[in-house]
Amino acid sequence: MFRSAIELAGMVRLGEVSASELVQSSLQRIEELNPALNAFVEVDERGALAAAREIGAGDDRPFAGVPIAIKNNRPVKGLRLTYGCSLMSEHIAAYDHNVTRRLRDAGFVIVGTTTLPEYGILPTSEARLFGATRNPWDLARTPGGSSGGAAAAVAAGIVPVAHGNDGGGSVRIPAACCGLVGLKPARGRISPAPELGDSDLGIDGMLTRSVADTAAILDVLEGYEQGDATWAPPPDEPFALAAQIEPGRLRIAATTTPPQPDASVDPLCAGAVADATELLRSLGHDVQEVEPPWQDETVRELFGVVFSSHIALSIAYSGRVAGREPTPEDMEPMSWAIYSMIGKLGAIEQMAAATRLQQFARRLVAFLEPYDALLTPALAERPLPIGTLDTSAANPMSTFTRSGLFTPFTPIFNATGQPAISLPLYDGADGLPLAVQLVGRPAGEAQLLALATQLEAAQPWAERRPSLGADVAL
Repeated sequence: MFRSAIELAGMVRLGEVSASELVQSSLQRIEELNPALNAFVEVDERGALAAAREIGAGDDRPFAGVPIAIKNNRPVKGLRLTYGCSLMSEHIAAYDHNVTRRLRDAGFVIVGTTTLPEYGILPTSEARLFGATRNPWDLARTPGGSSGGAAAAVAAGIVPVAHGNDGGGSVRIPAACCGLVGLKPARGRISPAPELGDSDLGIDGMLTRSVADTAAILDVLEGYEQGDATWAPPPDEPFALAAQIEPGRLRIAATTTPPQPDASVDPLCAGAVADATELLRSLGHDVQEVEPPWQDETVRELFGVVFSSHIALSIAYSGRVAGREPTPEDMEPMSWAIYSMIGKLGAIEQMAAATRLQQFARRLVAFLEPYDALLTPALAERPLPIGTLDTSAANPMSTFTRSGLFTPFTPIFNATGQPAISLPLYDGADGLPLAVQLVGRPAGEAQLLALATQLEAAQPWAERRPSLGADVAL
């Protein structure tokens, strides 16, 4: 399970290993390691083994026989869909999400679904419904969120890749915490079908060990679905191919100034940007330090309103599934506080916040236009100790505010819609992975992936493993 998904699929295709053997290996790893990690909501042993038996040597699908896990906020037909909330704790999905279907069609075998914080709100994964999910690099720390279970499962070698999604950093944050590659694709690149026509903040993605896997799976997931209201322009060539092309000399902006004025950046996180700057220069790129025009308290408030509106919609949906109006007893106090706050705002106020956030996003994209990429810390702090963010605090919205100090560099690019990727370039002096974030041009995943591939070759990370679950030879 520490091998790449591309390599494993090739082994199945050539008959060197069977899909059943791969799936059984993944299921065994779940049995051995999940008690310590708490990364899975549900394990579908019977369904996974049945699917694997249908896959034989010579199957030409790109990922035939490769085990995968789906974050438990996307429907997987026949499995529980909970969003991490008690109102939906026993809800069974009646259909597959677009992402689930495309992954199945590519040959992936779904072994189970992974944990997230309640309604995917926080950058940690400690839902009351599930309990805390833990980081395999240090069980006292968070694997990040909201795709925390996915990241923990990949980092520990339970599955080679796992599905996640990102509405404010929820793929990039856990990737940074767990030493993985986490790409947030450009807005509209992956369809939110069949529920939504488009999505202004959130988009699906993957937690992987390599840029090559990330690019190849993006080729599987990207593209228009019938009825989409908006979508990103199709790529000129497959992302897997574009990722292997030398990026040439790029002009790259770099900053350690966080978008939130009251956030401070850990010296290790800032040092990773300094080291990455020198690495990029050694590769021939022109790197310039910049001060983006984003230290504006108003922007945080606007993003908070827009993001919270999406959360309130999820809560309303869970009430619809339950067949009744949600109550404070149905959820964690922070979730109820967000739901109540949005309920007091008028529709015009919510739409105005979204419009003003779009105006800010335009200004930021215009500021970055002279550059091919932007380099920032992935996180402002090291992976937080379990329990740092308490959704039952006396003032639960203070927890929501506190969470932004941990992850100030990620949400802003959900607002702009630009592709952004977290890369685990370094080991921290504290023994935990140390990542940077690279942000590309609008709809510019191809160039961003090419740059990420170049950095991966110069500063390889694939051989690094956490002590938990690392006793397996490649």
